[in-house]
Amino acid sequence: MTERGEDPRAITVFADYWQQLAEGAQGTIPEETIEPLVDVPELAAIEVSDEERREALSRVAVVKLNGGLGTSMGMSGPKSALVARDGQTFLDIIARQLIGLEERYGARPPLVLMNSARTREDSLALLERYPQLAQQDLPLDFLQSMEPKLDAETLAPVSWPEDPSLEWCPPGHGDVYVSLAASGLLDRMRAAGIRYAFISNADNLGATCDPDIAAWLLQEGVPFAAEVAERTLNDRKGGHLAVRREDGRLILRESAMVVDGEQDLFQDTTRHQWFNTNNLWVGLDELDALMRERDGVLGLPIIVNRKTVDPTRKDSTKVIQIESAMGTAVEAFEGSVALRVPRTRFRPVKTTNELLLLRSDVFELDEQSRVVSRIEHAEPRISLDDHYKFIADFDERFPQGVPSLRECTSFDVTGDVTFGSGVVAEGAVEVVAGAAATVPDGSRLTGRTELAAE
Repeated sequence: MTERGEDPRAITVFADYWQQLAEGAQGTIPEETIEPLVDVPELAAIEVSDEERREALSRVAVVKLNGGLGTSMGMSGPKSALVARDGQTFLDIIARQLIGLEERYGARPPLVLMNSARTREDSLALLERYPQLAQQDLPLDFLQSMEPKLDAETLAPVSWPEDPSLEWCPPGHGDVYVSLAASGLLDRMRAAGIRYAFISNADNLGATCDPDIAAWLLQEGVPFAAEVAERTLNDRKGGHLAVRREDGRLILRESAMVVDGEQDLFQDTTRHQWFNTNNLWVGLDELDALMRERDGVLGLPIIVNRKTVDPTRKDSTKVIQIESAMGTAVEAFEGSVALRVPRTRFRPVKTTNELLLLRSDVFELDEQSRVVSRIEHAEPRISLDDHYKFIADFDERFPQGVPSLRECTSFDVTGDVTFGSGVVAEGAVEVVAGAAATVPDGSRLTGRTELAAE
């Protein structure tokens, strides 16, 4: 890491985690050590004025995690450069959301991307479409750290001569704090009078910089806030917040931290009701003080991620990637809080199922480029088979756009099906094809439809 030019603080953090791993750390949180989180203040109860909103927006920087390549959808460039809807990429919409805030309130938080070396060039080129962003005092991005993957047997840095780049990996999004400090941005933000960093994933267009939250944080002097939403069966495998019995602090438990045999307790949505949206508000003064006090080591819980050195080859060397989650910093800050937010602030796109829904007429972009629902009932459940897994195949099968889903409750497609223009899905729809087939233009789909091969 030193030879690669990584910051000494990042090296210290990695060394600390490596020592924990060598001593047998599993990174688990047993159920017996936590209590369910029950008392959660709600965003809807916050009351602030437009002047307070404007002032608050001038004290916030927006940090978007932008290191993802979208490899699970067959992409090789930044996932945020994917068209989300209406011909606009994720980054287009994020930029327009911030410009919309300025038009509405007269203040625009600076945008800063946490890039990887492989997402930086394309992402910054895309943002050149918005000259307003170039006028901000802060740089538009900083780079996340890199660390060696470890041979699972020896815990030594793995060797993979076939592709040495695969010997390295990012340390999870918990690295955002170290990288903010290492880049000098933490100091620059504080010097510019910025009080909070709002940190979220670039693929979650629901994570807008909400001025009500920013104003509330300033009023209350909250050092760290994690947005949570009500947990449903669809979220049972996602991380949830809880209260540590030992000291009463909030903690985040991810699925990788669950003790063997306790998955049922982890997935019990009646017991653990609040899932982590990964939308975080971080007090920069408090972060700086913690980083200095702990020599850059915040002490976030270790996540032991077991993979193969080449993720496309299951026969390649087994490795451990030492990671941390940025949401686990909730336990590092004295006085941190959870804030209940509506589900609309959590719209991640991890698969083409979610992309289909986002591109459909279930949603639209409002005057501030926020994603808003056009339906009052529950969103339809989407299930596309592997013919649609990669974005190129997905786009090829929806050449005229995706079907209307406003009156749809579920949309299941099995087989190599291409959809024509003006297709409408109503109710519970299932489309099945044993060979390549086409849904004709203007079709109205209801119930189960079995298509004949072309």
